[in-house]
Amino acid sequence: MGKYRFGIVGAGLIADFHAAAIGELKRASLGGCYDAVPERAEKFAQKHGCRVFSTLEEMAHSPGIDILTVATPSGAHMEPVLAAAEGGKHAICEKPLEVTLERVDAMIKAHEKAGTQLGGIFQNRFTDAQAPLREAIRSGRFGTITYAGVYVPWWRSEEYYANSWHGTWKLDGGGALMNQSCHMVDMLCDLMPPAEAVMAYAEKAGHPGIETEDTATAVLRFAGGALGLVYGSSASYPGQLKRFEISGTRGTVVYLEDSFSVWQFADERPEDGRIRQRFGRVSGPGSVADPGNLRHENHARNFSAFLDALDSGTDFVLNGREARKAVALILAIYESARTHAEVPLK
Repeated sequence: MGKYRFGIVGAGLIADFHAAAIGELKRASLGGCYDAVPERAEKFAQKHGCRVFSTLEEMAHSPGIDILTVATPSGAHMEPVLAAAEGGKHAICEKPLEVTLERVDAMIKAHEKAGTQLGGIFQNRFTDAQAPLREAIRSGRFGTITYAGVYVPWWRSEEYYANSWHGTWKLDGGGALMNQSCHMVDMLCDLMPPAEAVMAYAEKAGHPGIETEDTATAVLRFAGGALGLVYGSSASYPGQLKRFEISGTRGTVVYLEDSFSVWQFADERPEDGRIRQRFGRVSGPGSVADPGNLRHENHARNFSAFLDALDSGTDFVLNGREARKAVALILAIYESARTHAEVPLK
C-alpha cells in the first residue's frame, strides 16, 4: 500500500495534534497545509516541514493530496469538507462535525455524491479502555441497563474566551456542551441506545460575557427505558477529569478519563481483576483546564481506522452519519434549554 498524503486545513492549536498523529502512521505523510491567515500557515509549515497551499481550492484539487483533515473552528468545517468532495478527496473532520444539522447534512450529501469518504474525529472512541467496556455492554453483563451519564466539569479562563471564536454561536456553535463536552456526548451516542427525549437547562453561570452557555445539564430518556444525564461546564475551577457512568441490574462501571474507577459486576470473572489492574490508574490530567494538554496517540488511532476503511473499501465506523449524532443531541439539549420544554429526538 502506498502512502496517503494528508493536507491539513487550519493551522491553529489542534492542527499540531493532527500533524503529530499523521507522523505516527507508516502509511501516511503530511503533504501540506492551508490557513486563511497566510502567516499562520507559513509558521505551521516551517514547524512540520510541509508545503503551504495558497488557497483551499488549490489544496483540494492537488494531485499531491489524498485526504483533507479539517482543523478549522467548528462553524467553519463545512467549506473545506465541501471543497474536498468537489476535488475528489476524502475528508476527516474535527469534532463537532459542524454546528447546525443543515451544514452537517450538506457535508454528508456532498461526499455521498462524490463517492468519497467523510469521517469524524472522536478520538476518545479509540482509547484502550473502550474495548472492555464495549464488550461488557455487548455481552449483556450489565443486565438491564438503567442509567448512563457523562460529566465534564472543566475550567476555561477569561483569557481563553477573550478575542476568540470560542463561546460564539457562529463559530463554536455553543459553549461547554458543543466544545468541551462533545466527546462525552458522543460516548453516550456510541454506547447507549438512541436518546428519545431530553429536558435541559443551560446558563452563562461563570463567564457572563460570552454568547453561549458555560454550564449545562440535561436529563435524557433512552430507547428501552434507561435514563441518563449530561453535565458540561467550562466554569468549574480548577477542572476535574471527564467521566462516564453506566449502571444496570447486574453491574456498574465508572470510566474516568482513560481508566476505570469502578468496574463491578454480579458475575465476577477472572478478567475483571486484570481489567481493574490495567485500567485502574489515570495516565494524565486530560484537558480539564488546558485545551493544549492533549496526547496525539488517539488521534493517530482515529486516523488509522479511517485509512483501514479506505484500504478495505468499507464504510468508516465514524462516518458522517455517525458523527452527526452528537451534534443532533447537543442541539436538542439547547432547544430544550431555550424553550423550557421536553424535546423529542427522531
